[in-house]
Amino acid sequence: MILGPTLTSRRLVLTPPIASDFDAFAALLGDARVMGTLGGAQPRAIAWRTFMQTAGVWAIHGFGFFMVRERETGRFVGRVGCHRPEGWPGTEVGWALTHEAQGLGYATEAATLCVDFAVDVLGWTEVIHCIDAANAPSAAVAERLGARRLRVASLPEPVNTEVECWGQTAEAWRARRA
Repeated sequence: MILGPTLTSRRLVLTPPIASDFDAFAALLGDARVMGTLGGAQPRAIAWRTFMQTAGVWAIHGFGFFMVRERETGRFVGRVGCHRPEGWPGTEVGWALTHEAQGLGYATEAATLCVDFAVDVLGWTEVIHCIDAANAPSAAVAERLGARRLRVASLPEPVNTEVECWGQTAEAWRARRA
């Protein structure tokens, strides 16, 4: 059962999670190269809990992280989506791509679909991206999306870390997309 919309771009297909996505998702969250600035690699058992949480957010709120695949090959390349946990510093579109998919423009392409979804469907008035100060590639994605560095924020327990919040208003996003 799919819990939400399917978003497509020229190269990518984004869907809410389904059970068959778990192995690829667990591999993504278990990769220290990918997760180094996202709290560290997660063992498979913790990745399972995160995966179930991802599905639960879709079921309860009607949004969450999409599973991202290449349109042509069907290869899993990451998770990108709308994120707003309790105590979070704002309404976020975040991303994490497999090591092999980084540097191909997929994060910008998928995040663009998600910001459109957040603004046009969810009615969010601001979209932020919480980025570790050491994560220059993600800051570059945020800049390509038209975001600017807004503030520094502390993420709540259990994350409990300081991040840079990049972002823009829905009005600025719409003006840029027009």
